[in-house]
Amino acid sequence: MHTPEHARFLDRTTPPHVVTLTLLAGIAALSMSVFIPSLNMMTAHFETSYSVMQLAVAGYLGANALLQVVIGPMSDAWGRRPVILGSLVVFCIATLGCIWATNVWVFLTFRMIQAAIATTLVLSRAAIRDLYDTREAASMIGYVTMGMSLVPMVGPLIGGVLGEHYGWQANFWLLFVLGAAMLLVTQVDFKETLRLQGQPLMAQIRDYPELLTSPRFWGYALACAFASGAFFSYLGGGAYVGDEIYGLEPSQTGFYFGAPAAGYFFGNYLTGRFAGRVGINRLILLGCLASAAGLLLMATLFLSGHGSAQAFFFLMGFVGLGNGLTLPNSTAGMLSVRPHLAGSASGLGGAINLGGGAALSALAGTLLTPETGAIPLIWLMLFVTIASLVCILYVIHRQKRLSGLDA
Repeated sequence: MHTPEHARFLDRTTPPHVVTLTLLAGIAALSMSVFIPSLNMMTAHFETSYSVMQLAVAGYLGANALLQVVIGPMSDAWGRRPVILGSLVVFCIATLGCIWATNVWVFLTFRMIQAAIATTLVLSRAAIRDLYDTREAASMIGYVTMGMSLVPMVGPLIGGVLGEHYGWQANFWLLFVLGAAMLLVTQVDFKETLRLQGQPLMAQIRDYPELLTSPRFWGYALACAFASGAFFSYLGGGAYVGDEIYGLEPSQTGFYFGAPAAGYFFGNYLTGRFAGRVGINRLILLGCLASAAGLLLMATLFLSGHGSAQAFFFLMGFVGLGNGLTLPNSTAGMLSVRPHLAGSASGLGGAINLGGGAALSALAGTLLTPETGAIPLIWLMLFVTIASLVCILYVIHRQKRLSGLDA
């Protein structure tokens, strides 16, 4: 692993350091999951139903999806740095709004505005693509997301403990402090990575058809979206499985909830280590197979009456491993289809990813009841994982047909 040539941390005369890129991706991941163990507590505080409160996850993902349609073109037109800085300011203000919300609808409004933080994840990847070629980009994205994967591993655990001892607002105070810190770090470290071409924003948006008519872009984008769809389904239903079906305390749910992140960490390490030698398509295929294997085993256990909270969360580690192989490589594939539109590709791919994730998260929240147990969630995750496998097989088939190459 290496940073761009001569990159020095907290020195804006050099390209952004890998630490900064990892932290930018990490705060977006933390915002998505740190408060999830406190959802039941928040439901009681706002005197609402779990399905309404769960919009803090599904609605947030939907807002992310809408935002990412314009994030990429904005950054391709104006640069990565100003868009990231602006989004961090908006995020900090919206986080204060969540803390001081007087009812659930005010909270959800500010929670949607918090989605501005998605910019940091999208543009940290685009910045990597600005600095590296396709295989090196896959490797770097793997290393960055390996570091980022520590966040969902420990974030729900920290969030569960904070919520249990200091109330759910403590999770959002943590996000505010970290958002302010990242604003400072970005200001002093992030040198612009894009060579601006002076193309207006609307001209950038008009370039979308160039991506949308590319079968390879769709193959990689949908492989990424379906693979992460299993995790988003888990976000929507995993807390319910822990809290309502198995009666775990918030801190226990937070502890178990990080299981997929352990697998994700290892999968990202493998991507960083082997993407340059093995090729991105093979690693995506292996990732889809790992996720499917874990979910098939999980379905077998639960259908045979041997399901438990430990079995559910432990086997989600295979989904994490699969995503650690699939997501960074499919992202690198998306960005390599039209390198001059890397920001737009990252944003559009992210919109497809999170739009589907929002729908799946909401669906997962409605499917589960104490009577059904975890089975509907398991089937949903298995279905989208198989869909991801079909997409990457299509990409491999098309690439063989066009060039005779395997990767």
